[in-house]
Amino acid sequence: MNVEHSENEGQKTDFREIATKIWVYTKKTMKWASISFVGFVIISFLILVSLKWVNPSITAFTLQEDWKELGVERYSLKENWVDYEEIPQNIKWAVVASEDQKYWQHPGIDLVAIAEAYQEMEEGERVRGASTITQQVAKNLFLSSDKNYFRKGIEAGLALTIDALWGKERVLEMYLNIVEFGPGVYGIGKASNHFFNKDAKYLKDEESARMAAVLPNPKRMRVEPASPYVQKRKDWILRNMMNLSGIAYYNYPEPEVVKDSVQTDSMFIFDIPFINRVEISGIGLSLSDARAVDKANKDSSKTDSVMSRDLRF
Repeated sequence: MNVEHSENEGQKTDFREIATKIWVYTKKTMKWASISFVGFVIISFLILVSLKWVNPSITAFTLQEDWKELGVERYSLKENWVDYEEIPQNIKWAVVASEDQKYWQHPGIDLVAIAEAYQEMEEGERVRGASTITQQVAKNLFLSSDKNYFRKGIEAGLALTIDALWGKERVLEMYLNIVEFGPGVYGIGKASNHFFNKDAKYLKDEESARMAAVLPNPKRMRVEPASPYVQKRKDWILRNMMNLSGIAYYNYPEPEVVKDSVQTDSMFIFDIPFINRVEISGIGLSLSDARAVDKANKDSSKTDSVMSRDLRF
């Protein structure tokens, strides 16, 4: 009995020693894990702060690019970097009109757009893109294109921090210099030379809109030559650029007037898709001049509509 009792006590002692060693090892591991995590956060924060002034030569996306398949050597983004002051107004308005029309209002993420996208997903509809320009900057710089909630959560946190640290102008400069406009074509400086053989500051309105049109999928959409879809999207972007800025980036097509030989000389057929008023009187049919009305409205409301916006450009 005494021998069995001693053996049991010895086993208990061994278990206690093992449990104690495991606990000590766990505490040390947790301690170093905590230190490593805090160090990672501090280093990440310092990197984010430094990027307010330092232009990166690479991003997570350029590192993940298969340059051998493209048949192109990897290049430094700094080689074609365009400072904010040198970036033309039209490309700034184009990317805002295309990707993030509430860019100047939100703090880095658009909660309304996220809620609408989530509702569409719940209803089984085609989910629209809810990523802001700031979120795209965070994704391009540090993350990947994988679609999962964990990555989106990190992206949102980074976007809020970036927006608070850098300010809107630096975020937009960073975006235009790291975003992809075509397979292996990163940044506005590289893209303008690649597609139009000119510096970015000489980009025309139509060229800027075409470049912004391919941003949702630059691997498949073409800037030059532009597909019919890109052309259609370009016109949509130009109209939204005009709506957002108050600048006449889009010229509506001239109306065609065709006289019908069968009708009387007082009857005409007007092919004017944007007529906004039709009047019928005892004399006959009177169509208001849409361009004249539009010009009068612009002249009377230009101050209110344009000055009420925060035109940062």
